[in-house]
Amino acid sequence: MIRPPLTPNLIAAGERLGAALRSARGTRSQAEVALAAGISPETLRKIEGGRVPTPAFGTIVCLSEALGIPVADLAEIWLTGTPAGTPS
Repeated sequence: MIRPPLTPNLIAAGERLGAALRSARGTRSQAEVALAAGISPETLRKIEGGRVPTPAFGTIVCLSEALGIPVADLAEIWLTGTPAGTPS
């Protein structure tokens, strides 16, 4: 299966997601959060840097649990840039 090229919208969504995850991580190290989520630090580094703009759903679920962020909030950030329930 050939994956179609990423669109500018997907790239921007990945950058928003990465920024949100970096912010939620706070002072915790990438290694600490990655271990808690069951992923490699390199994978987390790539997601936070926007180099993996469409990470696997399971990865996002594990990161949401490790960081204490509802999956719905991460989905909303990826879709619109604003977490659910945030006043506009």
